[in-house]
Amino acid sequence: MELLEYLNRAVTPYHAVSQGIAFLKEAGFTEQKLDEPILPERGKGYFIPVYGTGLIIYTVGDDFTEEDGVKLAVAHTDAPCLRVKPTPELLAGEYKRLDIEVYGGAILNTWFDRPLSLAGRVVLRGENAYHPCVREVDFHRPLLTIPNLAIHMNREVNKGVEYKPQRDLLPLLGMLREDEDKEGYVRALLAKELQVEKEAILDYDLTVYCAEEACYLGEEEEFISAPRLDNQLSCYGLLQAITKGNKKKGLHMAVLFDHEEVGSRSKQGADSALTGTVLERIYAGFGLEKEKLQRALAKGILLSVDGAHALHPNRQDAYDPVNRATMNKGFALKINSSQRYAFDTETVAIAQVLCEEEGIPYQKVANHADLAGGSTLGPILSSWLPMRTIDLGVPLLAMHSARELAGKKDVEYLIRFLTRFFGE
Repeated sequence: MELLEYLNRAVTPYHAVSQGIAFLKEAGFTEQKLDEPILPERGKGYFIPVYGTGLIIYTVGDDFTEEDGVKLAVAHTDAPCLRVKPTPELLAGEYKRLDIEVYGGAILNTWFDRPLSLAGRVVLRGENAYHPCVREVDFHRPLLTIPNLAIHMNREVNKGVEYKPQRDLLPLLGMLREDEDKEGYVRALLAKELQVEKEAILDYDLTVYCAEEACYLGEEEEFISAPRLDNQLSCYGLLQAITKGNKKKGLHMAVLFDHEEVGSRSKQGADSALTGTVLERIYAGFGLEKEKLQRALAKGILLSVDGAHALHPNRQDAYDPVNRATMNKGFALKINSSQRYAFDTETVAIAQVLCEEEGIPYQKVANHADLAGGSTLGPILSSWLPMRTIDLGVPLLAMHSARELAGKKDVEYLIRFLTRFFGE
């Protein structure tokens, strides 16, 4: 699975999980389900889909014992975007538009004047009420756009404008035809794409996404320019790393959560009992009681793998004078004394030594003291699972833009580090 191919196909959390599942099956991993017994065997790898937008992956060493610790690394499948509302049809004269809401902390002005498309999940009538038919959809083509208001009507636009999503960010779909249903054109569009009757559609969860494909950029193609680098780069890195090598000891797990960009408080989010519950079931499958798991967690290490802020060449004043990361100089170990990034000095030291042993460049970063910065999965999940934890990730520019920028070498460094982490 090539990086650009993955980025172009992982357009929503649903599609990121589908890409991950296809890759894991090819690598010989076996599917398990949350609503069925979890009965692992030593020397095998497994994956558990989580409500369509999350994924748990784990391997059990050939020589796994109750004395081994747990190695856990996590990322998230969601990204700031525009989500379609339940009744999306919103006409303006003969213009067909979609009614949307903003998901996460998006940089709104980056969504204007781009080719946009539509993807997500559609639920159809099934055999009975409790077993509907679930389908993924991706239009795979420029379908929408959000046009800017011309400067002639907005003379102050270059001095900064506050955009109101309900007024300014409604995507244009097309022109209403004379024979077209004013109140059902989105449902008709989905029915045509899926080749089903319009009446079969019960519900849908649709995302407006940037339709421009990922590419390498720069004089020597040293950068990656793409939508959703936060946090699909980390998801890709974890998928690559956990499938490499034959791990003789321990339990190794990667979890791809959803809803990080809106607080992680959901059944498939990091701020839930999900990970701890699955770990308990895995240990129970080996006949090991909960106390054995708690001891393994105390020995274990948790990596929260998410994007870091790269030094912006035009706005260096927004960064700490010395604790900052430059693209293509190594992935970032993220330090914050207020625990907006999770870390402790022992785990930082472990990460450093692993990098030194493998010759992997890394950088330590901290926020400008006058800026609060964001937070990550690390502090949330480590409050549920008391493990030694560190936040780390690939430095990015334009984080939360419709299109972001990363260093190609940093992705390679991250995958090498994660592979070493999951190794012996």
